[in-house]
Amino acid sequence: MADVCVITGGGSGMGLAAAKCMPKDKIIIVSGRTVSKLERAIGELKELGYTAYACACDTSGRSSVKELAEYAAETGTVKNVINAAGLSPNMADPEKLLRVNALGTVYINQEFAKVMQSGSVIVDISSNSAYVLPKFLISHKTYALAETNEEQFIQKCIRKSNLAKGDYQRAGFAYALSKNFVVWYAQKCAFEFGEKGIRVCSLSPGLIATDMGKLEEKEGSAMLGYAAEKRMGTPEELGFAIASVADERNGYLAGVDVLVDGGSTNGKKFRK
Repeated sequence: MADVCVITGGGSGMGLAAAKCMPKDKIIIVSGRTVSKLERAIGELKELGYTAYACACDTSGRSSVKELAEYAAETGTVKNVINAAGLSPNMADPEKLLRVNALGTVYINQEFAKVMQSGSVIVDISSNSAYVLPKFLISHKTYALAETNEEQFIQKCIRKSNLAKGDYQRAGFAYALSKNFVVWYAQKCAFEFGEKGIRVCSLSPGLIATDMGKLEEKEGSAMLGYAAEKRMGTPEELGFAIASVADERNGYLAGVDVLVDGGSTNGKKFRK
């Protein structure tokens, strides 16, 4: 059977850019909630010589993710999973952000691990926002509830986000929590799935010139002042980075977060 690469959030932006950087001997399956966007992405990939299929999926629902995993396994050998589906603060309220970004990562990792074999890889896309939270607000005990009591996990995270004043600020707080969770959960899965030969890591972009990134440009532009080149990243740059991390030849890269933000997180140490 042919090798399959599944990319959630693959209809546009970084996800689609990553698809265009994958080897052409793989079958590409792009998923997302908007069918018309997926169809356009498939057209672009086929023009480039890829064998590509679309599969609608809402990652905030386990049953939808399970259907995607089963479809991918029926198509071929699932070799690469790139979980790029996500929402930003201007796109949703705190609860929706947590359900898509955090619980969606749980569903993707768990359901795909059931159909993946040794030598495969899962890359969960986080954000450099994962690094902005004070340590005293991060509770791995709360994060663990995502696997045992989803509603309690959501409510505890919402209570923390409500410490912020203003709707956008509360959404931003929830977003940062959800992405910090992604980094933690990818590391957790790396050591659980590693025994099966499934490599897991995360990748955290900074502010990227995608449709989603442009929605956050006004509020997020301050971080660009700390970037080495003081600019947003491009979807193509992130696509190449994601595809490189997801490549099976990168087999010893596991249990870590790859920070691809133009230096903006570490730049605070060097710019005044």
